[in-house]
Amino acid sequence: MRVVTTHRNTDLDGLASVVAGTLLYPGSLPVLSKQINPNVKFFLTAHKRMLDIKTADEIELDKIEELIVVDTNQWKRLDGLGQLKDKPDLVIHLWDHHSTQGNIDAQWKRQETLGANITAMVEEMKERKIQISPMVATLFLAGIYEDTGNMSFSSTTPRDSYAAGFLLECKADLDIVASLMGSVLYSRNQKKILFEMLQNVKTVNINGYSISINIQPIDGHVDTLAQVVQKYSETIGVDAAFGIFPQKEGRCIVIGRSKRDGPDMAVIMGRLGGGGHPSAGSALVKSVPPQSIENLILDLIENHNQSSVRISDLMSFPVLAVSPELKMKALRKQLRENGFKGAPVIEDGKLVGMITRTHFKKLKREDQWDAPVKAFMARNIVTIEPGMSPMQAVRKIITKKVGHLPVIEDGHVIGMVTRSDLMVYFYDQLPK
Repeated sequence: MRVVTTHRNTDLDGLASVVAGTLLYPGSLPVLSKQINPNVKFFLTAHKRMLDIKTADEIELDKIEELIVVDTNQWKRLDGLGQLKDKPDLVIHLWDHHSTQGNIDAQWKRQETLGANITAMVEEMKERKIQISPMVATLFLAGIYEDTGNMSFSSTTPRDSYAAGFLLECKADLDIVASLMGSVLYSRNQKKILFEMLQNVKTVNINGYSISINIQPIDGHVDTLAQVVQKYSETIGVDAAFGIFPQKEGRCIVIGRSKRDGPDMAVIMGRLGGGGHPSAGSALVKSVPPQSIENLILDLIENHNQSSVRISDLMSFPVLAVSPELKMKALRKQLRENGFKGAPVIEDGKLVGMITRTHFKKLKREDQWDAPVKAFMARNIVTIEPGMSPMQAVRKIITKKVGHLPVIEDGHVIGMVTRSDLMVYFYDQLPK
């Protein structure tokens, strides 16, 4: 089976690229996330009989031999298909227009920085003389317009414009494109949020950029917050605008828009664990206060989109390393005397495990305290590099459910960063 798919929260460019994939790879099965943007839902509702779209739970994943990934280069953004990452002999083709590198290791890829991903695929279809119907051309054109902000985003290239002109030659319908672009703009909730944001405008000037960051709590789901942030940015006339939208679940949706030559949203959102283009990006941040997110964004802009704080600034060193042969009772004494809660286990200069006070709970009998550390240590070790950001460390600790991250450089442990270190950094307090 050959499948073509794209990222969750699928937008028009993602949908257009999936449909283009079925034309460039005949016989491919189009698979979408269950999480799709409202304008995509609008289009699919109107054309459901013309597009045989599936979701991951409707197909047999073990039968997939070839995977065509479009408009993303990250495994984590594939809804229901991430488990294919470790499938042997899986052939992967990648089409992506983002400037940042991902973790999908494809045998073939075409990754070019463009305003819209569908642009490169349209160029390929034009080169191969593949027939494009008016309906499909309309979808492709909508994908270009949406991802380039109607050709106004600084990420727009001449090639996007040429591709749009070619699609008009293929009889793309601009009236339908306009209805697609306008079908999700300014619902009652959107208007309410935009109004509240405009009542609380704050701007600062950093490195010659006028910046506005607006924290606006939201209750439940709100369609297309990106459009709200875009309108907010246009209305107040700044070089870059950010909307931070805290939700009850302890997570924040972060959306940014930037003018040409403004702060690079792809870099900023990448540091927050998301992604995007130089002029537009987003991220979903969990378990970090919105004020801390705002401070980090300001820090990134002030330091030329490179955070001044790295793991090397937060880590503890030198590290208390222990041998796998050390007795557990000796470990307990060393941890108590040094005030540590854990230690990396080193053998012949290599990290082989991690032992913490939580492992003491495994000792049920007194004689087990004479057992070696290797009998109780964790062998699946989560590590981090010194140049990574505190936000990246937070994501590791949350997703991997660990409290200690050995800091590795050139294969050696040079430090340790803990949950407590990160709590102090983000919250200015120790965990209880």
